Amino acid sequence: MELKDFDFLSDSTEQTSTRFVTFVSPGLNRFDLAIVTTNRFYGKKLVIDMQSGRSGVLAYDDLEEDGVIASVFRIEEEQAAELSQFLSLVLGEVHFTD
Repeated sequence: MELKDFDFLSDSTEQTSTRFVTFVSPGLNRFDLAIVTTNRFYGKKLVIDMQSGRSGVLAYDDLEEDGVIASVFRIEEEQAAELSQFLSLVLGEVHFTD
């Protein structure tokens, strides 16, 4: 198989910034995250749980919606609440650009 055999919908490369952070929450839950900042997601950040491989494109307003973090990372509500508290410190406001 060759590259010409694929029908690409998008293919781009850009410089990104990645923050790797490992911490233990007050409830003694361990989180190993990679937080990728890119221009691709309109100001949202790609948050990857390095333990499970699950990821989500998130912004601060996603943290305010019930069940989003628990659903994205498939974790219990207690863990999700603690993860949301951390993410509220690192996820900024979304800025839409054309």
